[in-house]
Amino acid sequence: MNDKPFIVACIPAYNEEKNIAKVLVKTSNYVDAILVCDDGSTDMTGIIAERLGATLIRHKRNMGYGAAICTLWNEAKKLNPDILVMLDADGQHNPDEIPKLIKPIEEGKADLVIGSRFLGSSEGIPRYREFGIKMITKFVNKASGYNLSDQESGFRAYNRKAIEKIQPTEHGMGVIMEMIVKAAENNLRVVEVPISLTYKDVRKSAINPIRHAMEDILTTIRFVSIRYPILFYGVPGFIALILGLGLGIYTFNIYATTRRLVTSLAVISTASVIAGLILTTTAIILYTIISIIREKSRSINKSSLNVKKYFKDSAFRLF
Repeated sequence: MNDKPFIVACIPAYNEEKNIAKVLVKTSNYVDAILVCDDGSTDMTGIIAERLGATLIRHKRNMGYGAAICTLWNEAKKLNPDILVMLDADGQHNPDEIPKLIKPIEEGKADLVIGSRFLGSSEGIPRYREFGIKMITKFVNKASGYNLSDQESGFRAYNRKAIEKIQPTEHGMGVIMEMIVKAAENNLRVVEVPISLTYKDVRKSAINPIRHAMEDILTTIRFVSIRYPILFYGVPGFIALILGLGLGIYTFNIYATTRRLVTSLAVISTASVIAGLILTTTAIILYTIISIIREKSRSINKSSLNVKKYFKDSAFRLF
């Protein structure tokens, strides 16, 4: 009996003809299949990947890193892998470290493994980028409950459970953060391992770092607001409502005693009450919708288990 896991590598690529051949050749030493998403490249990236034996999926136009990840993820799921490895095509991730990356999964210690640039030795990380990565990682740690050092790393490995539970949807750079938040939602075990990474001879990213950071932050805010609508919308709404009502009473008392209307206080009071009502209403509506969706999801899962049990029992009766 062969206990060796079936490993699939997924590589998003955009105009990486100078680096992708080396990445593919080295990656092939550690995996059973390689999928490459050519995200609208205008050079020979796709041709090189295909000639070197990778399964190539082409986007007709450049759709973004997240879109490439989504395409690769959906195609990889069709292969039913035991482990899915994600790495970049630009050469900054060292494929020789794939065994180290997948080891916690093989040992049953993790569902998702992240290669951390800050636990290992990394060359040439720009200071502004390092600062940004660490700040965003702190933000994600607060939102997810994990204690990561480098949530922005694209060098990752996922086991079968993570592949089934996580479904990426973001088309921008926020997909990296989305997958961490979804891992937290599904109570997946996330482990980091040190990697040695170099930015030397790596093509400068076309993504503006400020835009990248904003995409990450907005993605996290969106997922947190959906996961905790009462906390995210309800609490600020309730505070705004109380503040508005308090200012309204105070404004009315001033008018009752002095016959003078303090316009600024009246405007702030009205705005706070309106904002509070909108936020609390949003929280209630979202909470209700999410509760219904979760309940339906549980019912579907329960029905699915009952159907499987029925067919299993029927099979036993037949034999």
